[in-house]
Amino acid sequence: MKQTQLWIGDTWIPGASTVTLHSPYTGDPIAEIGYASVEQAEQAIEVAAAAFKSFYKVPAYTRAEILRKVASAMEKRHEELARLIAKESAKPIQAARGEIDRTIQTYLFAAEAARDNRGETIPMDAAPHGENHLAYTQRKPLGVVTAITPFNFPMNLVAHKVGPAIAAGNTIVLKPAEQTPLSSLILAELFQQSGLPAGVLNIIPGSGAELGEILTTHPKVAFITFTGSPRVGKLIRAQAGLRRVTLELGSNSPLLIDEGFSPDELEKIADETTNGSFNYDGQVCISIQRVYVHKNIYDGFVERMVQRAEKLKIGDPLAEDTNISALINTAAADRLKKWVEHAVSKGAVVQTGGTFEGNVMAPTILTNVSPDAELNTEEAFGPIITITPFETWSEAIDMANRSKFGLNSGAFTKDIERALQAAEKLESGGVLINQIPTFRVDQMPYGGVKESGSGREGIRYAMEEMMDIKLVVLRMNVYQP
Repeated sequence: MKQTQLWIGDTWIPGASTVTLHSPYTGDPIAEIGYASVEQAEQAIEVAAAAFKSFYKVPAYTRAEILRKVASAMEKRHEELARLIAKESAKPIQAARGEIDRTIQTYLFAAEAARDNRGETIPMDAAPHGENHLAYTQRKPLGVVTAITPFNFPMNLVAHKVGPAIAAGNTIVLKPAEQTPLSSLILAELFQQSGLPAGVLNIIPGSGAELGEILTTHPKVAFITFTGSPRVGKLIRAQAGLRRVTLELGSNSPLLIDEGFSPDELEKIADETTNGSFNYDGQVCISIQRVYVHKNIYDGFVERMVQRAEKLKIGDPLAEDTNISALINTAAADRLKKWVEHAVSKGAVVQTGGTFEGNVMAPTILTNVSPDAELNTEEAFGPIITITPFETWSEAIDMANRSKFGLNSGAFTKDIERALQAAEKLESGGVLINQIPTFRVDQMPYGGVKESGSGREGIRYAMEEMMDIKLVVLRMNVYQP
């Protein structure tokens, strides 16, 4: 069985310990993963700090070319990388291929952003005593970025941290999710072959509980970027001190569907809602979880969703026709089973699904779910949605906002006033009109409010988060009367 190592300073180093990685679908062992110790994590940070002293001087066109070469290498190894994702995360192969497509685009966007780092001029004479001064800003890299990434998009969400860090001229220490280290470790080879200088990218699989503190408190860490649970995000925020932090945390994305759509249009909305609810088993940060439907079309829409959910194919993630596969681990399946049972005990009706076979959960739709049930208040991160009727648009917005999260919201309506009302009043980092909240393209700003986090991803926006603004002021005509 393959045994992996740590990537520190362009060198493979044995981990302080090893942990067996198992397939979420079959339970079979995949590899022995070398885990970093706290001392090795500190070593990676020191190496990254030393590399920053020269890397920040590397010209933008060179950084852009490195990122373009990585994108090109990924294109050539597309199927290999997709199958790697499917194997270690149980992501259905079709979805895994889609992730590789997006990852390639993400690195290309990062290459473009590297070439387009710019400041602005400041109109100093807009204020008294500002005349005869020329001022402009520059964006400068911060230094060492530590990145802690999740399992659900093990290549693209990594790219959303590694790409902008390198584009900005920072160095990086990457700790991938415990379940998906292989998708990150392969980046060592891709970036080395693409000409990235030694020490700029360091990859240290390991326990988040063990390594989290050193990655967030080491004095040479300048920026922390994390995607994961609100609980861990709050801990990172508390530990980070004055360091900058981007946190992309939980969500239970709402979708509002107004009346006024034709039967054919509702069929298309149901298709998109099915994809946004059940793609990769709902293990997507902006997966649809709560659907609010106007009472006049409610029954018909529930029927459409049930029909579609029951047609989804459950099976091996490497099978071409699989739509639904295993949840990431047994704990996730056990949690969702309890939440379904709790909702039913409070009056919820299971329209379809609600069954489990090992870590595999059938696509599940519940109605009449209590507003305070976990399935309406917490992040499910599984193939399950609740559908609730509403009478007025204001009521739908109020129900959607009855959440501690606020990442993306979606609203389908033909009424421009209602569309604008949704855009103004929905409490989320992104409001998507006539689009599902699961929609994302990789150059758009992405992040949340409330317990969904702080800061923004999306390559240019993430790059700006990872840089300082430096002001330069020149006093003119100093010696002239």
